[in-house]
Amino acid sequence: MPAGRRPREDRRVLVPSPISEASFAQHGIWVAERMGDAGTAYHMPLTLTFDAADGTGDTSDAGGGLDVPALLAACDAVVARHAVLAAAFAERDATVLLIPGAAEPARFDDRPPPGHLDEELERRFDLEKGPLARFLLVPLGPGRHRLLVVAHHAVFDGESKDILVRDLALAYAGRPMPPLPTPYAEAAGAERRQVAEQLPEAARFWSERWREEAGLALPGLIKPSLRPAPAEALDVVFGGALADAAAEVGASRFEVALTALTLLLHVYGTARPAVSVDLSTRDDRTRDHIGPFVNELPIAVAPRETFARTVAAVRDELRAVYRFRDVPLTRALGGMTPRAAITPVSLSYRKRSGGLPGFPGVGTSVDWAMFNHAVRNTLHLQIVDGPDGLTARLQYNPASIDPAGAARVAEDLVELVEAVALEPEAALRDLPLLAALPVAVSAIAAPATVTAAISGEPDEQTERMRQIWCEVLHVKQVEPDDDLFDLGGSSLSIVQIVARVRDSMGVELPFEVFLDVPTVTAIVGEVEKLR
Repeated sequence: MPAGRRPREDRRVLVPSPISEASFAQHGIWVAERMGDAGTAYHMPLTLTFDAADGTGDTSDAGGGLDVPALLAACDAVVARHAVLAAAFAERDATVLLIPGAAEPARFDDRPPPGHLDEELERRFDLEKGPLARFLLVPLGPGRHRLLVVAHHAVFDGESKDILVRDLALAYAGRPMPPLPTPYAEAAGAERRQVAEQLPEAARFWSERWREEAGLALPGLIKPSLRPAPAEALDVVFGGALADAAAEVGASRFEVALTALTLLLHVYGTARPAVSVDLSTRDDRTRDHIGPFVNELPIAVAPRETFARTVAAVRDELRAVYRFRDVPLTRALGGMTPRAAITPVSLSYRKRSGGLPGFPGVGTSVDWAMFNHAVRNTLHLQIVDGPDGLTARLQYNPASIDPAGAARVAEDLVELVEAVALEPEAALRDLPLLAALPVAVSAIAAPATVTAAISGEPDEQTERMRQIWCEVLHVKQVEPDDDLFDLGGSSLSIVQIVARVRDSMGVELPFEVFLDVPTVTAIVGEVEKLR
């Protein structure tokens, strides 16, 4: 075994000793998980495939190929360094806390894949027990192995993948990992303080920009969704068109992709298209930490005369939003209904600037954009742009949009970007694709408002529920048919109400009961059903 590597029998995983308050991103994910069955929507998988150095399966000249015990030990060393991976969450006094969780060392399974790899990807996480990351190594054949890493988004984001692979390579090679600039709990605390400072200005900013849009138009649309669901995926093959279009209009590839997706929604018939984008919130304190240092925020821009002018408007809006990139929209606008996604259509774009770290004795490849078989809304475009090329995938909820419609969106997106690369200054109405649209779309009307019928004097449970709402919302009076969110309620308010109902009424209310009819009368009815 190479010097500096721990033997497998000495492996152990450390868990965090301090208890800290969850970050705002973690709190939002925890609430979304409690709202209903999120399935694998928050699972973030990646795989590393290891091949013997000569590529033939003959490991005689490759130092024995992959050192399995050393790799498993390296996985455990990464968890020891990033203790958040072995953590869990708890709700105490209506506050979500990060606490020590159960440890699960990396595993080696010599059964032939892919069955058990799929099982591992689908296996649910328990946020209240942990751990929130798992490592499974399997053999693929002579001299070949695959490591599957599955982490929950509550402790992981896109950039965490690069950090994990980098630290894993260092630990495998027996090299020291650089010290973290700030403990995780301290970094999360600094983030909370920064959000609190920016909150008043962010609230004013978003109150002028944000409004719920009831309509969405897409080819093959069945019904829009803002809830996690099993999903299908299509590869979007831009080739060099995205890079060419970005160079022609003087914008980033991210800005071009966002502009193209927004324009398609507009010409399909969506009156005011808004696309949610993932924005990194990392700074010098968190640059080397694994964790969910990302915030989803909506971008809505009306089209201009040309694509070049439209992408310039998108860039200006992004720069305005960047000022408040740390502040979750639900924090800035306290009356928003809790949800897993802000808008039905979203985009994540991740630029990878570094190369792949080396693992001694083996060749290595990484699937940075592995599909988790779920989506948190109707349609999500995922792009990973790195030194080894660009990968783009359209993930969609087949209960919301049919496969043919999703395929049409993917095709139109590529065709539009290709047209822009050829004629960046052409008027939008002159681009062949946009001139042929709108295509046949299915417009969805706003759902009807449901109001609970109230009659008679309040009974004892209704009166107690009204008292709970008054205490949590800090108001003097709540009527039985008042809407929780109209009263200024938020996801944290729901957490507090659930805790107090559990303590005083002995009933555990699920989050989703607050989504359809969030009134005292409706919630009392749910309490009666659960008794």
